[in-house]
Amino acid sequence: MKEISGINHIGIRVTSLELARKFYEQLGFEFLVGPIGPEPVAIMEHPSGVNINFILNADSGVTNNVLMDISERHPGYTHMALTVTDIEAVQATIEGLGIEITEGPITLPDGGIMIFIRDQDKNVIEFHQDAPGH
Repeated sequence: MKEISGINHIGIRVTSLELARKFYEQLGFEFLVGPIGPEPVAIMEHPSGVNINFILNADSGVTNNVLMDISERHPGYTHMALTVTDIEAVQATIEGLGIEITEGPITLPDGGIMIFIRDQDKNVIEFHQDAPGH
């Protein structure tokens, strides 16, 4: 559909607003509102415009990401990818925060580079620097 103009937000199910907020604030996200609504939901936004809705109803007893950490391959969204301008600076910041880089850096054939981390609930976040000239 030609009417689609972008992504409005990313929904992530989490076990704790307090822990999610603390983690994502380290990445530069700012708390906007919540919990609100019947789910309930809390909202954070990055100055770049990336908006995350935390769905606050995850089972705290679950220790694996069902889409990434078990042998069965269930359909669903596996990660979000955030475009960055300086992957080396991002990597240094992440390491300085004591957040484990779970994969990467990986250099793609076109020169793009990506690294992956996990949030407090094992949701996967990719940081992606486009190849030069893209």
